[in-house]
Amino acid sequence: MSERIKIKNKKASHEYFLIERFVAGIQLTGTEIKSIRAGKATLADSYCAFTEMELFVKNMHISEYKMGSYNNHEPKRDRKLLLTKRELKKLSGKVKEKGFTLVPVSLFINDKGLAKLEIALAKGKHTYDKRESLKQKDSQREIERSRDF
Repeated sequence: MSERIKIKNKKASHEYFLIERFVAGIQLTGTEIKSIRAGKATLADSYCAFTEMELFVKNMHISEYKMGSYNNHEPKRDRKLLLTKRELKKLSGKVKEKGFTLVPVSLFINDKGLAKLEIALAKGKHTYDKRESLKQKDSQREIERSRDF
């Protein structure tokens, strides 16, 4: 593999404080992994939710594989995330606390060719927090520009 596939959720860091990150495997079908390798996935409006003691990523859009026939997948189906029992217990306890949620941050293919989803335990930002983070980002950009000259 010459180029790395990494699909990011740019809204996540703007909308939330990312507290703790986890890397989870995803249960996919054959045409889904082919579409991800082609870079045809979006994490824009996706989120993670527990169903009983299993964690699912919902609303993640993986486009249909153009070479797929009648075996093609449904683009926005719920996909099971693969984590250890200890991680699932820890996350479910944290999510039950007020203000915490699980947000997909990035989707990538690891060295073994497996699709992995980086999720983060997150707490929502208020509008003044968002403005403050934008100011910090702009000032950091200005510092980087001044160093280049």
